[in-house]
Amino acid sequence: MRHICFMPAYNAEKLMESVIRNIPSDAWDKLETLLIVNDGSTDSTGDLGRSLSGEFKKIVVVDHSENRGYGEAQKTAFDWALENGADSVVMLHSDGQYPPDFLLKMIMPLESGADVVGGSRTLHGDMRDGGMGQIRYWGTVILNWVENTIFRASLSSYHSGYKAYGRKALEQIPYRRYSRTFNFDSEMLVGAIRARLDVVEIPIPTIHGEGYSSLKPIPYGFSVLHTLWRFITKKI
Repeated sequence: MRHICFMPAYNAEKLMESVIRNIPSDAWDKLETLLIVNDGSTDSTGDLGRSLSGEFKKIVVVDHSENRGYGEAQKTAFDWALENGADSVVMLHSDGQYPPDFLLKMIMPLESGADVVGGSRTLHGDMRDGGMGQIRYWGTVILNWVENTIFRASLSSYHSGYKAYGRKALEQIPYRRYSRTFNFDSEMLVGAIRARLDVVEIPIPTIHGEGYSSLKPIPYGFSVLHTLWRFITKKI
């Protein structure tokens, strides 16, 4: 299978290089391309990606002329992967919040027939041990319960940014209709559930701390509830 790893990157020059250098050699062997989507960064993120491509030959950089948002960066990556004949895509955040040494574990279920793979911090243990604050922890637990109830599903995590998708998923989920915000990942799971795709979860460690994420938990929680309402009213 032709596997593409992509990194949404916005003002990521301080952290992105260490993430790329920590990708294991066996994961590099599996990957055809590491696609960096420079989402209108105002720092040297794009130049850094291009300089690293001299050492890591599989790196390709795509630039947005302005900051479009987390969801739009993923749409660009999905479009690029489909246009270039990829069989799968796996997302690796440029800030180091998700460990690159789990890339192979994220890819392998796709080779066994899964359509969507989600990294689950819940399955790995107590997320608070990895630095997740109490508000975010309990918000995540409650939202997961509500989502499983509404979707009639049994997923352990809806709010992880470690995701991998097979080509079938990209072709059947109408991702171009979805938002440009951090809620995009949840919307993709809604699309997978609607399409009755096979979703597999892989335990991953929780890595939280200063500088790792710009997501604001309370506005994000309300955006998830809005998505659930759209699902109930069949608008998504």
